[in-house]
Amino acid sequence: MRIRFAYLLIVLFLWSCEKDNRLTFEPLEFISENCSHCPKVTIHIPKALDDKPISSVINNSVREEVISLLIYDDEIEASTIEEAILSFKNGYLELKEMYPDEPVGWEANIDGKVTYEDKNILTIQVNAYSYTGGAHGFSSTRFLNFDKAKGLEMETMELFKDPLEFQKFAEGKFRNQEKIPAAGSINATGFMFEDDEFYLPQNIGFTQEGLQLFYEQYEVASYADGPIILTLNYKELEHYLKFKKEP
Repeated sequence: MRIRFAYLLIVLFLWSCEKDNRLTFEPLEFISENCSHCPKVTIHIPKALDDKPISSVINNSVREEVISLLIYDDEIEASTIEEAILSFKNGYLELKEMYPDEPVGWEANIDGKVTYEDKNILTIQVNAYSYTGGAHGFSSTRFLNFDKAKGLEMETMELFKDPLEFQKFAEGKFRNQEKIPAAGSINATGFMFEDDEFYLPQNIGFTQEGLQLFYEQYEVASYADGPIILTLNYKELEHYLKFKKEP
């Protein structure tokens, strides 16, 4: 009986240690006022609660990302999400004043979530959709990658030991996934890489399934093709990543 109890204590201790490596988040929600002459804005993002420097870095980065997606009125220098929502609203009202008969209803939906975390790295994915008139709305995805130990947000190329070496590896995987001949043009099957040369997307982030390379609509293909996503297995990436994937 004592042996079982001791074993239970060890399991609980290990579980506690693993849990302590992970940050605590709460959901934040922002919804614009409900009125007939207002654009619809809905925002759901995670907020880091731990009393650690990385928490402030994460919250500031997520806030700045949301603001950049909403800011529309140049006369408002938004420093909060509420001010950014007001900027978006003012942009709509300004357009409505110029074109009162235009039946355009604006909207913006932003959703952020933690897609990966271990003791070294944390990634938040921010998905956004906005419509401000025209034939269709605009969708975007942004990965925010954080070095937990240093308390910093990382630039995409900082994830790799040698970005150019990784790019060559990724091109091979991309060609295989999209059935592009290894020796042919990267645009042979209809892609639109500038100068007919493969390059990494602006957005790369960690997920539970693997490292995701996310090409936005229009980035390398037509709008109708939608986003182009390449997910790479972590086992294949040990040679390329600066960070060893930890439990």
